Amino acid sequence: MHPNRPFASTDALSLQASPLSRWQEPLITGVLLLLWLLATVWLRPLSMPDEGRYVGVAWEMVRSGEWLTPTLNGLPYFHKPPLFYWLTAISISVFGNIEWAARLAAVLGAMLGAGSVWWLLKRWMTAQVTRWYLPILATTPLFYGGAQFANHDMLVAGFISLSISLTADAALSMETGQRWQWQLAVGWVAAALGLLSKGLIGIVLPGGVIFFWLLASGRWRTIFRLFWWPGPVLFLLIGAPWFVLMQRQFPDFLHYLFVYQHFQRFAQSGFNNAMPTWFYPAILVIGSLPWTPWLLARWWLDRGNAHPISNDRTRALRRLLWIWVVVITVFFSIPSSKLVGYALPIVPALMALISEGVVHGAALRERWRVVWLMLSACLCIIAIIAATYSDESSSKPLAEAYRQNSKPDEPLILVRTYRFDVPFYAGLQEPVAVVSDWSAPMNDSWPKELADAAQFRPALGRQVLVPTHELSALLCKHPSSWVIIPADHAAKLDALKTLAPVARNKLYLLLRVDAASPLLGCR
Repeated sequence: MHPNRPFASTDALSLQASPLSRWQEPLITGVLLLLWLLATVWLRPLSMPDEGRYVGVAWEMVRSGEWLTPTLNGLPYFHKPPLFYWLTAISISVFGNIEWAARLAAVLGAMLGAGSVWWLLKRWMTAQVTRWYLPILATTPLFYGGAQFANHDMLVAGFISLSISLTADAALSMETGQRWQWQLAVGWVAAALGLLSKGLIGIVLPGGVIFFWLLASGRWRTIFRLFWWPGPVLFLLIGAPWFVLMQRQFPDFLHYLFVYQHFQRFAQSGFNNAMPTWFYPAILVIGSLPWTPWLLARWWLDRGNAHPISNDRTRALRRLLWIWVVVITVFFSIPSSKLVGYALPIVPALMALISEGVVHGAALRERWRVVWLMLSACLCIIAIIAATYSDESSSKPLAEAYRQNSKPDEPLILVRTYRFDVPFYAGLQEPVAVVSDWSAPMNDSWPKELADAAQFRPALGRQVLVPTHELSALLCKHPSSWVIIPADHAAKLDALKTLAPVARNKLYLLLRVDAASPLLGCR
């Protein structure tokens, strides 16, 4: 083969020789990946606090019919934009309040991330690397775990990967005289959906990766061509309206979402999950096991200039993948607050590099690659099962006991806690009273989340955020009430410490409180 000939033509020949048609292959591959991701998505109860929080917000959209404004216990909740909530609310509206339905948005993000990079590799990389890419990515514990976790991280990672992949393909297609318009347009749409998934990183990260890639490749003139006018127009038409509507309804919205939740969290310390600078490299190394060693084989290919097939386009793609990994890793390593899920946008590119190391960088026979693949798949399954049996924080038994035993006129009250998963599992139709010391200083935790949300609806905030000294009066309002409370705090209250719990988990109790009890002193 001519050394400067784009490998896409060889790829096309391999497709013609295949018994599968051009559309059958991606369809079958996609179905197999989907079945693999769904295999264990139903096993675990919702993890606390993140899964319970974000699925709880989605459930409130379903129960209230208020789909435009995300709410937490009825209070406007603007930590994140709404796309994850919308998708999850649609899912649980159709399938019900069950765990696998709550996690379908994360599965969608995983499918988008995997499929977009697979398609990019199929266009510009060897057929053997492309064939091994999806099995390797799908059995990477960090990727597999992210697809099983109901929060914004995998969804935005999918749109970031889609945006980078299609925009990069458009840039390469411009050079080879191929059609590029639809790729670039959909790349901008993916960035808009990323913005609606988790905010500015939906456009900043794809833009940063593409910018540094084109600059490092000497293709800086292409940067201006990527601002082909339909792209920015589509981005604004899709990404902007929700933010405009929220700002009109809540004048402090943009400041809270972008200045506080974006820029201050990025630039300042004092938020939860402070971690050292090496946190993400360590997470990527550990979370990519057992495939991590093959990154060394991939690095050796570059060092030894020993690529079996190398031309301008494949070299450009390799450079893109390395810059993708480095730029996003550095970006998320700057703030002191770090979470494992932030590494997910890096994984599709990293595993593409590792796939080339597995295929071309090591003298490993095909059957041993299959053995390694099976080992990695087993690790993914074992990790999910271990997480299922080690989870002792779920409120599912408390919520189900309340739903099965309570009467319509017996309210639920949360004392010194807000259990995010309770509204979802109990099917609550209204916000609940949350009793705590709301005048005390608050760190970056659930009381501050509720207190911040109450600023956007002060009247409802005063109704549902109840000071500690009003607990007795609240319990006296109804003949019977139900209370979820930390076990250690219940032991300190005379009115509650003698009650036998109806249900409990490791830390919390569900109690039924009778207003006629002399310990309450109701009149």
